[in-house]
Amino acid sequence: MDESKQAPSTSGQPPQPPPAFEPPPVPHPLRAVFIGPDGLRVPWRLLLYLAFAFVFVSLLGTVHHFWHPRNRLWDGLIAELQIFTSAVAAAFLMARLEKRPFDAYGLPRREAFRKPFWIGIAWGVGSLSVLMLVMRAGGLFYFGGLALHGTRMVKFAVFYALFFVLVGLAEEFVSRGYIQFTLAQGIGFWPAAALLSALFGATHVNNPGETPTGILGAAVIGFFFCLTLRRTGNLWFAIGFHASWDWGETYFYSVPDSGGVWPGHLLQSSFQGPTWLTGGSVGPEGSALLFVVIALTWVVFDRAYPEVKYPE
Repeated sequence: MDESKQAPSTSGQPPQPPPAFEPPPVPHPLRAVFIGPDGLRVPWRLLLYLAFAFVFVSLLGTVHHFWHPRNRLWDGLIAELQIFTSAVAAAFLMARLEKRPFDAYGLPRREAFRKPFWIGIAWGVGSLSVLMLVMRAGGLFYFGGLALHGTRMVKFAVFYALFFVLVGLAEEFVSRGYIQFTLAQGIGFWPAAALLSALFGATHVNNPGETPTGILGAAVIGFFFCLTLRRTGNLWFAIGFHASWDWGETYFYSVPDSGGVWPGHLLQSSFQGPTWLTGGSVGPEGSALLFVVIALTWVVFDRAYPEVKYPE
C-alpha cells in the first residue's frame, strides 16, 4: 500500500481553508491626542486636576463667603485650609481615575507628622536661625525687647504653629504634590521642579512689600524643597521645613515673611543696614545672604540624604 496517498476524508466535508488574517482596528486619529501608552496624556490629566480643584475651591469659597471671620488671622487660616482641602480632594479623584494610590503624589498618610516632618521642623528653624544670627553678627538685625507677655505669648505661638503647618501643607502639595508628580512623567523630575519653583516664586509677586530679589529667594527655597522631595520620597520633610521657617520669621524673630507682616510678634526686632543685605520690606527672604544659607543647606542636605527615593 502506497502510504504517500492520503486517505479520503471520512467526514464528508471538504477541508476548510485557514482563517483569513484580520488587521487590528485602526484607532481614531483624535484618540492619540488624548490617550497615550499609559492612559490619559499628561496635559489633559493636569487640566482635569485643575478643573476639579477649581470646583472644590469655588464650593468651599461659597461657604467661606457666608461664614467669614472678621479676624484677619482666623480668616487666613480658613483660606489655607480651603486651598489644601481642594487640592487634596482633586488629587483623590485623579487617583481613582488613574487607578493609582493617593500616597504616590507625595503625601503618604502613614508618614503624616512622623519623623521626617519633625526633622524638617528642625532643619527649617535651624537654617533660618543661621541666617538671622549672621545678620545679627553683622549689625544688620537686632532682637529688641519682648512684645508679648504671659498667656498672649503662648496663644500666638500655638496659633502660628497651627497656621503655618496649614500653609506648609497647602503650598507644598499645590506646588510639589500631584502637579509635580504628573508633570515629571511628561518632562522629567528636574525640568518640572524648575518650572514649578519659578511659578512658586511668581505667586509671591502680589505680596505687599515684595521685591524681585524676594521673588527669586522664594523660588530658590522652592527648588530646595524639590531636592528634599526627591531624596526623602515625599513632602513631609518639606512641610516641616516650610512651617518652621515661616513660624520663625513671623513669630519668633518677628520679621516680615515674604513681605507679609502679621500681628502677634514675640519681639520688637528691627533691621539696620542696606536693603540688599537686610531684605528690607521683604524680610530675610529678600537678603542676598539668603542665597548663601540656602546653598549651604543644599550641600549639607545632599550629603545627609544621598539616596534618591522619589518614584521614577
